[in-house]
Amino acid sequence: MKHIDHIGIAVKSLQNTIPFYTQILPLTLISIETVASEKTKVAFLEADNIKIELLEATGCDSPIAKFIEKYGEGIHHIAFQVDSVEKSMKELTENQVKLVNESPKLGANDSLIAFIHPKSAHGVLVELYEKKIAGGDLS
Repeated sequence: MKHIDHIGIAVKSLQNTIPFYTQILPLTLISIETVASEKTKVAFLEADNIKIELLEATGCDSPIAKFIEKYGEGIHHIAFQVDSVEKSMKELTENQVKLVNESPKLGANDSLIAFIHPKSAHGVLVELYEKKIAGGDLS
């Protein structure tokens, strides 16, 4: 683990939430994109040396929709940047850490991501985040 890359916050509406972060706090909006693999639309905001990722569900079967239904809006996960998601997953599995994913997925900003199950992280969903991959292709 290198450092915290971002904190993910589940929200019902990016359109209604972004103005609070950009006008009231005021953070800088970096990007908005859809992450098809997670059925989520995300907005990244810059907060000095860490990013805030706002997550909006794009369908009722999205993990974010299920999270909001169960817990309401709020902190969803903490993402740590790693050199290699695959290597990190292997090391964690060898240490009997339960993972949500069996293999890395394509995330926002053409990154590779995987999640540590909250049961293995004392109630916190932890994301492993490998920065942009060449061409955004998993093959």
